[in-house]
Amino acid sequence: MKNNTEKTFKIQTEQFADIRILRYQVPGFNELPLKQKELLYYLYEAALAGRDILYDQNFKHNLFIRRLLEKVYKGYAGDRECEEWKQFVTYIKKVWFSNGIHHHYSMDKFLPECSEQYFKLLIEETGIPDETFNKISPLIFDENIASKRLVQDEGIDMIKASANNFYENVTQDEVEQFYNKLNNPNDAEPVLYGLNSKVISENGQVTEKVWKLGGMYHDAIIKIIYWLESAVLVAENKNQQAALEKLLDFYKTGDLKTFDEYNILWLADTDSKIDVVNGFIEVYGDPLGRKATFESVVSIRDEAATRRAKTVSENAQWFEDNSPTNPEYKKEKVKGITAKGINVVIESGDCSPSTPIGINLPNADWIRAEYGSKSVTINNIMIAYDLASRETGAIEEFAFSEEEIKLSKKYGILASNLHVDLHEIIGHGSGKLKEGVANPSDTLKSYASTLEEARADLFALYYAIDPKLIELGLMPNLDVGKTEYNSYIRGGMMTQLVRVEPGQNIEESHMRNRQLIAKWAYEKGLPKKVIEKKNKNGKTFFVVNDYEKLRTLFGQLLCEVQRIKSEGDFEAGKKLVESYGVKVDLEIHLEVLERWEKLNIAPFAGFINPKLTAAHNKDGSLKDVLISYPDDFGTQMLEYGEEHSFLPDYN
Repeated sequence: MKNNTEKTFKIQTEQFADIRILRYQVPGFNELPLKQKELLYYLYEAALAGRDILYDQNFKHNLFIRRLLEKVYKGYAGDRECEEWKQFVTYIKKVWFSNGIHHHYSMDKFLPECSEQYFKLLIEETGIPDETFNKISPLIFDENIASKRLVQDEGIDMIKASANNFYENVTQDEVEQFYNKLNNPNDAEPVLYGLNSKVISENGQVTEKVWKLGGMYHDAIIKIIYWLESAVLVAENKNQQAALEKLLDFYKTGDLKTFDEYNILWLADTDSKIDVVNGFIEVYGDPLGRKATFESVVSIRDEAATRRAKTVSENAQWFEDNSPTNPEYKKEKVKGITAKGINVVIESGDCSPSTPIGINLPNADWIRAEYGSKSVTINNIMIAYDLASRETGAIEEFAFSEEEIKLSKKYGILASNLHVDLHEIIGHGSGKLKEGVANPSDTLKSYASTLEEARADLFALYYAIDPKLIELGLMPNLDVGKTEYNSYIRGGMMTQLVRVEPGQNIEESHMRNRQLIAKWAYEKGLPKKVIEKKNKNGKTFFVVNDYEKLRTLFGQLLCEVQRIKSEGDFEAGKKLVESYGVKVDLEIHLEVLERWEKLNIAPFAGFINPKLTAAHNKDGSLKDVLISYPDDFGTQMLEYGEEHSFLPDYN
C-alpha cells in the first residue's frame, strides 16, 4: 500500500472486464482536530460493518459464494500464471465490484470465463469438500438459475423473475395486496412500509422479516450500533448527537416512524463539518421500488464546493417559481433545502465500489415538503473521475465537431458539477403531490424511480442555459450549459449504451431516464431538426442544432413528468418509460460498441476506499487517526472480508 503525494497520486490502478478501478483523496483530513478524526473513524467502522447486508440483499447465496471464492483466492497453491487462473481472478473481482454475482448495472448474472472443470480443480486443491462444489457450481455456472437480479419487464411477475433477496415464496400480487392493506392514502405523513424488511410466506401467511436488532441482519446491525454509539460520544454538536441517537433507535426497533423522525433530526443538523448517511436508503434494486438497500457515506464538508451549492439552494424558490411545470404542482414555499459539497472519506454498501456523484435525501415526499432536504455534490469523486477521463479519446470519438470537443475540455467539469447541483438540490427538492395522491412507489410502482430521476435531470437541463446562472455567478457564459446539452444528448443516445449487452433492454433506472429524455427530445424536435442525426466518415453522431428550442422541449417534458408524479398517473408514466427509455436501437448500439472497443476504456468505474487506522498512546487513549490510500483492489476486498464480515450465510 502506498500513500502518494498529491502530484504523484495514481488515480487508475487497474482495468479488468468492463471495469476501471480508481482512487480518490480526502483533502484536509490530516488538518482536522483529533475529535473530528475520531468521529470519522467510528462512522467509518459503522459503514463497513453493514457491507455484508448488501451482498445478501442482492442474492441470498452471495455471501456463501463470496466467502468460498475468497478462500480459493487466498489458499490455492497451484499455478497462478495460467490463463484460467487469471479468468478466475477476474470473476472474483467482478463479484467484489458488483457486491454479488449479478452485474451492478445491467443486473444480469455474469458467468466465469474459466471452465467448470477448472473451478472444481481449484475447490479440490484448496481442501473444500465435494458437496460444497456441488452446491455452489450451479449457482455460478448455470445461466438459468437466478439469471437476473432485477426484472422490470411488463406483463410478468417481477417478484418471481427477480433474483434479489427482498422476497421469498410470494408473488407480486401477494406483495402488492399485503402493502395495500397497510397504506392509508389519506395519511399526511405516510410511512414507507416495507423499506427495511424481507417479505416471505410462512404457513400460508405473508409476513415480514424486519432488518433490525434481534431481527434479520442482527449480527451486522449490532456492530453498526456499537460504532454509532461510540460516534454519539464525540458528536460535533447537540443536533448531530440527537440525529445519531435517533438512528440508533431505528436500528434497535426497526420502526419506520422512528426512521422518519431520524430524517427530520438529520435535516436539522446543518452546522456539522462531518456528516453521515447510514441505513436502508435507495429502492432502485427492488422491482416494486419499495425495499431499500444498505448504504453508507461518511464525509467532510468541502467549503469551496459548498459555496456553489449554497448559491443554488438559496435561490431554490426562484427556480421553483420559474419552472415550466403546472402552478398547481409547484411548492408555494420551498422549505429547508440545504446544500453542500463534500469530500467522502468512506463509502460502503450500495455506494461502493461504484459510487454516486450526488445525493439528495431523505426520500419521503412529505418530509421534503414539510422539512426540506439535504443535497450534496461529492467533490473529490468528481475530481477523480475527471482526472481519470482526460486523454482517453472518448470525446474526440463521439463529439461531432472540433467546437464541441473544445467546449467539453474547457467547461466539462463545471457543466457536470452544475448539473449535479441542480439535479440534486432543485430537481429532487421541487414539486409536490396532488392532495390525496399516495407515495409514488405505490402509484407509479416499477416506473417511480426512472420518472423521479427524469424529473430531476429535466430540472437541471431546463436551467442549464438560463442566464440566471450567469447572474448568480455560477457560470461565466451560456457555453457551459451548451456543453452540458451536448454531453447529455451524446450520452443518452449513444455512449451510455456501452453498458448494455447487444440485444438487451435498458434496465437501470438512471440509464432509462437518460435515454427517455434524449430520445423523446430527439423525436419531438425532428420537424425542426432541433437534434440532428448526422453521419461523418461512416460514423453516427447526434448534434444539437438549436439549444433554445431544445430547452423548450426539456421544459415541456418536465411539465408532463411532474404532472405524472403529482397525479400518480401510472398509465402515462408507463407509456413514457416503455416508449422511450427501455428499448435500444440495435444498429446504433452495435456501432457504439465497436467504436468504444477501439478506445480500450472500460465503461464502468469504481473506487478503492481510503483506509483509516486508529493510533493509540501507551495508556490506550487515542493518539491520532491516520489515513492511507491503498492501491490494490483485491487486497482491500480481502481485508474487508476478514475484518468487517459479520453475517452468517442466509441460505
